[in-house]
Amino acid sequence: MNILFLSAEAAPLSKVGGLGDVAGALPRALAALGHDVRVAIPFSGVIDKAKFQPVVVTRFHVPHLSGGQTAAVSEVRHGGVIFYLIAGPPIPKAKRVYGTSIKEDGPKFIFFSLAALGLCRALDWPPDVLHANDSHTGVAVYWLANDGVHDPFFANTASVFTIHNLVYMNNHARPYLREYGLVPSDSPLLPDWARDSLMGLGLAHADVLNTVSPTHAREILTAEYGYGLEGVLRARRSRLFGILNGLDTELWNPKRDPRLAARFDAAHLPKRAANKLALQREAGLPPRPDAPLVGIVSRLDTQKGFDIAVPALRQCLADDAQLVVLGTGLPQLEAGFKALGREFPDRAHVALRFDSALAARIYAGADLLLVPSRYEPCGLTQMIALRYGAVPVVRRTGGLADTVTDYGVEKSGTGFVFRDYNSSALLRALRRALAVYRRPARWQALQARGLRHAATHFSWARAAKEYAALYQKALAYRQAAVKALRQNTSASGSLSS
Repeated sequence: MNILFLSAEAAPLSKVGGLGDVAGALPRALAALGHDVRVAIPFSGVIDKAKFQPVVVTRFHVPHLSGGQTAAVSEVRHGGVIFYLIAGPPIPKAKRVYGTSIKEDGPKFIFFSLAALGLCRALDWPPDVLHANDSHTGVAVYWLANDGVHDPFFANTASVFTIHNLVYMNNHARPYLREYGLVPSDSPLLPDWARDSLMGLGLAHADVLNTVSPTHAREILTAEYGYGLEGVLRARRSRLFGILNGLDTELWNPKRDPRLAARFDAAHLPKRAANKLALQREAGLPPRPDAPLVGIVSRLDTQKGFDIAVPALRQCLADDAQLVVLGTGLPQLEAGFKALGREFPDRAHVALRFDSALAARIYAGADLLLVPSRYEPCGLTQMIALRYGAVPVVRRTGGLADTVTDYGVEKSGTGFVFRDYNSSALLRALRRALAVYRRPARWQALQARGLRHAATHFSWARAAKEYAALYQKALAYRQAAVKALRQNTSASGSLSS
């Protein structure tokens, strides 16, 4: 299949969050199955031109009320996949992927979506599947479902729309749609306020929808997680699927990771102890093998659950645990963690920054990795933790529920899971974990089980096969829609004659 993969970001060229990881890894896994996969992203200022050496391959006009805007498309080949970098007047050269309002992101992502489709025509490369990701690509799906179905070049192109984070909808895009000759959707499935939402356009008009874990696919059908779009999602639930994200198990491999003090795997788990001691020294904590070390590697946000984490962690630190935090986020949450660091200077280290090397050392050295999310479409942190022998403590939501099994009575789980969203529930889960930690044989068996599980269950190869099957479903829906349109057109012509 020819697959055009649209994303606002794609590692390693540009990465802000988990979407970048997916757009970097999934296309490679699909290409390994024999598909011709090409990725289109905006040519934002965060892309290192000196490092990746992009080469301009084509220029063309995107229709606009001003008479047309020029899209300049450059190509980078990385990991066996072609990446197209789309530049043009609405895409700023500033070092950012996302703007702060629809005034920037509306025209930017509408232009990007239409230019990505224009690129296919310029290259004479008709995709079998357009795989669009999140609201930034909703206009491409919308165009395919309307104008595209009448266009011989795109008539047979099916669309898959993946929801990574439903909250970021890019609403109020009406004036920017009109600038590009588009109108808000008239789909009866959408509430009035979502007719000019870029997210709404994708949800209502894609041939197939999916989100990045099976549990989250069910959650977004509810008012709690649907954010006002649960109605359209329920109406389309027969076309909504959940495919769990994968993990780049070669990139995240404790047996080969050069950032670690000691490399290890499930068969050589005792070697991991050297990473804990090295992390304690790096963090300025007493190098105590007996002290349970809790790690956090995350954006510090209420979505990630850190508004309930500080009170629970204060209790654990008072009980002789240690803590290493790495991340940035909301000022009030950063302040809460800094306060913990001042209150427990010999037990808590708080690094308010992005540091990929330190992140790896936390995964490899911490005993526990905390992921108490309010909601989590998938999440990679808990997968990496399992891969590196850090036992995850997570809330039962979204992808966390699909990837971490509670230790429970049978002692057969991979982590510790709590359900209620409050500090007391989190503290109970932490204390359950610490009770097992004090029994070294059980703890090491738990770590080894997680290491083995991550190595065999989280590969992108598994997810790629599921996406390939989903593409076939989308193609069947598209073919049926085109056939119905042609039959209606033929019937209308017969009646008029």
